[in-house]
Amino acid sequence: MNPTKRQEIFLRLQAANPHPTTELEYHSAFELLVAVILSAQATDVSVNTATRQLFPIANTPRSMLDLSEEKLRGYVQRIGLYKTKAKHIIQTCRLLLENNDGKVPQTREALEALPGVGRKTASVVLNTAFGQPTIAVDTHIFRVSNRTGLAPGKTTLEVEQKLLKFVPDKFKHDAHHWLILHGRYICQARKPKCGICSIVDLCEYRHKEI
Repeated sequence: MNPTKRQEIFLRLQAANPHPTTELEYHSAFELLVAVILSAQATDVSVNTATRQLFPIANTPRSMLDLSEEKLRGYVQRIGLYKTKAKHIIQTCRLLLENNDGKVPQTREALEALPGVGRKTASVVLNTAFGQPTIAVDTHIFRVSNRTGLAPGKTTLEVEQKLLKFVPDKFKHDAHHWLILHGRYICQARKPKCGICSIVDLCEYRHKEI
């Protein structure tokens, strides 16, 4: 895909949604960190359902520790891998209080040192909470990038590196949100909705159904 096409793709996505953001519900960097840890292999809907009950009770590292891992499990038990995630969240809270005055760090290295925080989670927090031009690649973005020809790659890291290289700088901050929403609602896995896709004429997918 050439640079002109890439530019036009993001111009159209921007025109349709000028201020995209995550569908996870949060009011602080800590709440976002917890929500993103919970969202691994789970839907944003299920995470939001849990955090609407959890965050009014515990929304800081100290209050989460005071809640206890056992009680935290009760709030998140409908989310996949909830026992492991609850354990990681409690461990993360302890480390934040011990090493960072209870604040969420703003560097990738420090974030990825936290239990349950991998590259994708760190990228989401850096981008959404702190405005850094990172592009987290989840299953939706991986699919859209490969299917459209925007940034094809065999691994999520390869796709991420290509996106960071190819996406024009002015679109980098919002690219993650545009692509994930496009993959979630239009360029879906089983049957992409090519007939209502705003970038269908720019997409290089060979099996379009219009």
